[in-house]
Amino acid sequence: MFFRMGTTLSAETRLASLNGRVPTIATLCSHSSLQIFHGARIEGFPTIGICVGPPPKFYDAFPLARPDEFLSVPTVKDLPQLTDQLRDDGAILVPHGSFVEYLGPEAFSRLDVPVFGNRAVLGWESDRRKERDWLESAGVTMPRLYEDPKEITGPVIVKYYGAKGGKGFFLAKNREALDDFHPTGPYVIQEYVLGTRYYMHFFYSPIAEGGYRLRDGSLELLGMDRRDEANIDELYKLGSAEELHRTGLRPTFVVTGNVPVVLRESLLPKAFEAAGRIVERSIELFGGMVGPFCLEGIMTEDLEFKVFEISTRIVAGTNLFISGSPYSDLIEPGLSTGRRIAREVAHARTTGRLAEVLS
Repeated sequence: MFFRMGTTLSAETRLASLNGRVPTIATLCSHSSLQIFHGARIEGFPTIGICVGPPPKFYDAFPLARPDEFLSVPTVKDLPQLTDQLRDDGAILVPHGSFVEYLGPEAFSRLDVPVFGNRAVLGWESDRRKERDWLESAGVTMPRLYEDPKEITGPVIVKYYGAKGGKGFFLAKNREALDDFHPTGPYVIQEYVLGTRYYMHFFYSPIAEGGYRLRDGSLELLGMDRRDEANIDELYKLGSAEELHRTGLRPTFVVTGNVPVVLRESLLPKAFEAAGRIVERSIELFGGMVGPFCLEGIMTEDLEFKVFEISTRIVAGTNLFISGSPYSDLIEPGLSTGRRIAREVAHARTTGRLAEVLS
């Protein structure tokens, strides 16, 4: 059973809107929507794009990923006003990072329309301390978290709660450098680990057969990326940290794009083991993750994988692989995460198991 947070309608009432009809895949026109619409189209589902204001013109440039229709709202916060219409259209909402950031996990959890995956998981992702409790209790290694800045002995990174694409993150080489940090919201101070960053795109299905088995389901690796961040990726060209400090320039970590990567093959077992433990623990804590998630971590020079974060829905790095990745092509050629979501809905519908993948 999924843990549900304060929705007006019961789960059964929400899912009743799908009885005897082909579902419509709906999402917010942002983040990874092109891929979600494209994958739904391939699998034969109609699509709805929820947009703020007039329909974005750039979708006309990508006819294979343009939603069949648009629903407009003044702001994302007005999305609850559309739930009756979305249910009438037999819609299934697919969450992504823009939902998390602009609507908020609590408001999203109360939407009276079927959602792909377990909506309870977004509350664990958006609270970095709850997220850490989950990951550490799953037995994965994480960078140290500093409760008292006086304990800091080396470089740290300060992160705000929620899906902010790196905005506002603050890097300090020592405790004294934190004096220049002026918080604007809830944050955590985390050890800055030196190594290679990997963002691993997994998918957990509670209804699939075969593959890498967990409980009654299957874990898949669909892709992997690294992020381009402004201005940290180019700042080194202007000189040393001391020189930059004198000019008033500070490193920032706003994600502007993504780069595909593959992991050394001998390290793949470590990635699957960490992801598997996290999925198993999620089942115990809140009913489990369903669908895509991203394990974000650092591989050190000692080949130790330290997980610093998890994104519990489709991430923008999967947009690199709309036509498949070096990993997903070994499952099925041309399989994107967006198409894998639609495939899960189709399989659940034909087997009478929609309640296991929707909430």
